[in-house]
Amino acid sequence: MNRIIICLVSLFIASSVYSQSGFNGLDVNMGNLYRLSNAETRSISPENFTGEKGKGGMARLEDKDIPNKANAAHVARDLGQGWKVNPFIIIKPGETFTLAEIDGSGAIQHMWMTPTGNWKFSIIRIYWDDEKEPSVECPVGDFFAMGWNVYAPLSSQAICVNPGSAFNCYWQMPFRKKCKITMENINDQDPMRLYYQIDYTLTVVPDDAAYFHAQYRRSNPNMSSIHTIIDGIKGEGHYVGTYIGWGVRNNRWWGEGEIKFFMDGDKEFPTICGTGAEDYFCGSYNFDREGQYNVFCTPYAGFHQVIRPDGAYKSQQRFGMYRWHILDPIRFKKELKVTIQDLGWRHGHRYLPQKSDIISVAYWYQAEPHAKFPKLPGWEELEVN
Repeated sequence: MNRIIICLVSLFIASSVYSQSGFNGLDVNMGNLYRLSNAETRSISPENFTGEKGKGGMARLEDKDIPNKANAAHVARDLGQGWKVNPFIIIKPGETFTLAEIDGSGAIQHMWMTPTGNWKFSIIRIYWDDEKEPSVECPVGDFFAMGWNVYAPLSSQAICVNPGSAFNCYWQMPFRKKCKITMENINDQDPMRLYYQIDYTLTVVPDDAAYFHAQYRRSNPNMSSIHTIIDGIKGEGHYVGTYIGWGVRNNRWWGEGEIKFFMDGDKEFPTICGTGAEDYFCGSYNFDREGQYNVFCTPYAGFHQVIRPDGAYKSQQRFGMYRWHILDPIRFKKELKVTIQDLGWRHGHRYLPQKSDIISVAYWYQAEPHAKFPKLPGWEELEVN
């Protein structure tokens, strides 16, 4: 009984301190959605490039000849200002457009966008607090788990991809001084049209808040039979997600390989070692029911895409999988490396080291500064053929 009373008193004190300290609006969930906050909600889109209060929908018809000032002036000509005059932007070949530049402290809470054209040729980058090297650098399709440049519905807690090509991201991304988000069109021929909205809050950021990172990698072909998802992470943080697009070049089941997390001084052998690709992505037995792959989406893991070679000009099978470590983040203090084996089956019930085409995006939080990313390949290496 005394222990129960002590626990209740501790809970009361903790909740009182929390209440007195104020609610900054960052850690929002169904359990505290009722709480008031001093945070200020803002949103950036082509109808309000700065996100300023009371500045949305101000595009003017007379600016129709100025790039990205009134792109829909013709269809809004009968209605005028305030009636969807500039709902999208055009990014020319070779051009980089700043989608958002936010001063102050706060957090990105949601991003929505509908990029057109080749998703491999549109590069999203995010910079925190005036850093020169991006903390996020990724082809936009891969960032939203669409690495094969083919739409597939995806419904999860962190990322949703909805009809017809609506990309949504719900990763919380705090910043203390500044946030800058850009999109580069590396297509050497075609412009891209982009509708987008970036929803964020201006608020106090806790001292222990880490910065969001995401990095793209590809092994094509994977000559070592080991694909490196991430390497060279230095500092303290936690790993929160993996997207993999797997292109298979052989028959039989292709996902026997183990995922391995080498952290904080691990050398030959990792601290965390999985038992197979489908197991890591929270499935089992080849994602197979009655001889067929079964796609699925859950809040934290999914096998959401199967591209079968069933067309006149299609080659081989390709797959998409995601695993979000939201309730089970992988903590590291000094360094982290993550790999996955490229392993299938061969004659005589033996493992087969494969040479697959493997795309991956690693998602993690860490204290800055972060290690410089490997140079992102050009469109020739990014292209899916």
